[in-house]
Amino acid sequence: MEVIKEKAHSEIVTPKKKRSFWRMFKQQKYLYLMSLPFVIWVIVFHYFPLWGWTMAFQNYRPGLTFFEQEWVGFEHFIALFQDERFYLVLRNTLAMSIMGLLLGFTVPILFAVLLNEVRKKAFKSIVQTVSYLPHFVSWVVVAGIVTKMLSIDGGIVNQLLTSTGLVDEPIQFMTKGEWFWIIVTLSDLWKEMGWNSIIFLAAMAGIDPQLYEAAKVDGASRWRQIWHITLPGIRPTILVVLILSIGHLITIGFEKQFLLGNSTVVDYSEVLDLYALNYGIGLGRFSYGTAIGIFNSLVSIILLFLANGIFKRFTNQSVM
Repeated sequence: MEVIKEKAHSEIVTPKKKRSFWRMFKQQKYLYLMSLPFVIWVIVFHYFPLWGWTMAFQNYRPGLTFFEQEWVGFEHFIALFQDERFYLVLRNTLAMSIMGLLLGFTVPILFAVLLNEVRKKAFKSIVQTVSYLPHFVSWVVVAGIVTKMLSIDGGIVNQLLTSTGLVDEPIQFMTKGEWFWIIVTLSDLWKEMGWNSIIFLAAMAGIDPQLYEAAKVDGASRWRQIWHITLPGIRPTILVVLILSIGHLITIGFEKQFLLGNSTVVDYSEVLDLYALNYGIGLGRFSYGTAIGIFNSLVSIILLFLANGIFKRFTNQSVM
C-alpha cells in the first residue's frame, strides 16, 4: 500500500510541477526572451569551443579533417607532466595567484568599508571616481607607467629611495626576479581595487539603516558598527566572491606578466597561459597547448567545487 501511495503521490506532484513551470514561463515570458541572446552567446562561445578539446588527444595537423587526424591518447598530457618547465611556470602561477588573492580580495573589502563610512558625498564621489578609473586603462599603459616609475633613469621610486638615503644607488627593480611577483601583485591591486570594491559597496547599501540607528542608541562606536553590522551584513557577498576567486586561482591570464616581464626575469614571470602560448601555439604544437588549457580548466573546476563544498559545510552558504 505504501508503494502504491508513493507512486500516486509522485504522479500527482509531477504534473503540478510541470504546470507551475509553464504558468511561470507564461507570466515571465518576456524575461525569458530577454535572456535568450545571452544564453545563445554562452552556448556559442563557451560550449561549442569544447569540441576543440579533442585536439589534445590528437597529433593535430592543420589542413586535415577531423577523421584524418592521428589519435595519440594522453601522449601530450604525459609530455606536459614530464616537462620540468611546466612545474616552474606552475609555481609562478600559484605564487602570483595566491598573492593576488590575499591582497586583491581583502584590500577592496577594507577600501569599501572605509569609503562607506565617508559622510561627505562630494568627497566620496571623487574618491570613487579616481579609484575606478585605472580599471579602464589598458594593461599596456599600466605596464608603461609601472616600468617608468621603477626605472633607474628618472624613476620616482628610485628618486625617493636615494633622496631619503635608504639606498646608495638606484635599484633595477625590473631585472630582479625576486621582486617580480610583488610588482605584478601591487600593479594589479592599484588597477582593480576600486572596481572590485563596487560589489561590496552595493552589498552595504542593502543593509537596513535602522540597525545603525539602534546601535547608536546603544552607544556603539563607528568601529563597533562596522564589526557587528557592516561586515556581517556583507558576509554572504564576501563568501560568494571568495569562492569564485578560488575557482579562478590558476587562470590569471598572461597580459600582466607578458608586458611587465623580460628575458632576465623569465623564470619568475612565465605563467601557464604564457607557457601555452610560447611552447604550444608559438611552436605550432596546437595539441600540446590544448592539453595545457584542459589542465587549467580541470584544476579550476576542482578548486571551485572544493571551495564551494567547504564553505557550504561550515557556513551553509554556497554558489551552487
